[in-house]
Amino acid sequence: MPSQPLAAVILAAGKGTRMRSDTHKVLHPIAGRAMLHHLLDAVDALGAEKRVMVVGSHRDQVEAAVAGRGVALAVQDPQLGTAHAVQQAEDALRGFDGDVVILAGDVPLVPAATLRRMLDRLHGEDAPTVVVLASRPADPRSYGRIIATPEGIIEKMIEYKDANSEERRVDLCNSALMAVRARDLWPLLARVGNDNVQGEYYLPDVVMLALADGRRSAVVETAAWEVEGVNSRAELAVMEADWQGRRRSAAMDAGATLVAPETVWFAHDTELGRDVLVEPNVFFGPGVRVADGATIRAFCHLEGASLAAGVEVGPYARLRPGTELGENAKVGNFVETKKARLGPAAKANHLTYLGDADVGAGANVGAGTITCNYDGFFKHRTTIGAGAFIGSNSALVAPVTVGDGAMVGAGSVVTADVEPGALALARGRQEARPGWAERFRAAMKARKAG
Repeated sequence: MPSQPLAAVILAAGKGTRMRSDTHKVLHPIAGRAMLHHLLDAVDALGAEKRVMVVGSHRDQVEAAVAGRGVALAVQDPQLGTAHAVQQAEDALRGFDGDVVILAGDVPLVPAATLRRMLDRLHGEDAPTVVVLASRPADPRSYGRIIATPEGIIEKMIEYKDANSEERRVDLCNSALMAVRARDLWPLLARVGNDNVQGEYYLPDVVMLALADGRRSAVVETAAWEVEGVNSRAELAVMEADWQGRRRSAAMDAGATLVAPETVWFAHDTELGRDVLVEPNVFFGPGVRVADGATIRAFCHLEGASLAAGVEVGPYARLRPGTELGENAKVGNFVETKKARLGPAAKANHLTYLGDADVGAGANVGAGTITCNYDGFFKHRTTIGAGAFIGSNSALVAPVTVGDGAMVGAGSVVTADVEPGALALARGRQEARPGWAERFRAAMKARKAG
């Protein structure tokens, strides 16, 4: 079909009372990203030139969340139903002549490809007036029902509360997502009434009004998970679990090994290469990229980190944002990194904190080493050169540089730069007092006995 201008209207005016939250419902996260942003990503992928969000309570939170994403806000107050909500976007779209997709902010995971199918159907040979997205969930619950011909032409749409027992047995359910031409949408909305159990202006009525005019509308079916909505924290948890299950399967299909898939938690943008091994109980926060052949051992937490090929992490390691690990680098058990870059084959095997640090290729950082990067007011960087060796239980007080091939003796507190190839020792001299311990014990025993 010829490309048509596209606008998206996203409904997010509901109070979300079942969430029991001071945060707007659409801002609760799935896979580390607000539901609303999942939906906007799909809208962006469609190339929508206009985006309007209809808001009500907590609209200041939504406004802050969509800043910079080209979204106009329209306010629905009072809230008189879904048709009334869409009407609030009319001013923002005045003069727009193209297609409109109507979406729900709490139905966040509908893919752009599914929305494109709706638009393609809208411009099919029979040119339906409205295209409605529907599914057949395992439990239809109180969804509105759609009665359609085998060819997908809608004969009736009805809200569950207004349906009779026979209509409620229909398993084709309305998702509340629609596609319609702007020139058809506004005149149909203007005719919607509220003669129903709820006394509200229902959006599905535009289909029945078009039918009364002798104009047909069509339904497009999709998988139930694509149009699942969230109304409570329990439903949010179910959606998260379903998303994680699909993501784990996709990771394994792409060539990663998950030893215990049900214990691995992904973010919306996690990237895993081929032959990556992920052991049990690993959590990926947003912004993690893992190249081919890396190993992530059990009980690791990664966020905002980039791992090159052959890297080994953990067990029990924490990689914080800004971490970059070069090829075959190793970060071992109980090591934490933050804004740290480790070069190829660099190692920090045990009990170490590397913050605001650059570690050169092949360098070895001993157990118990920390970079003292914060002075109470500012952060400072530590640089460890290629091939350097940092002895165990050392403190590197930033800003400081340890040169290529240099060595730092165990237990040192390094406050000045170390030249390449040099040895730095910064600790008190050991003193031995023969017999002192024996005399001390005897004196203490006598004192206790007295």
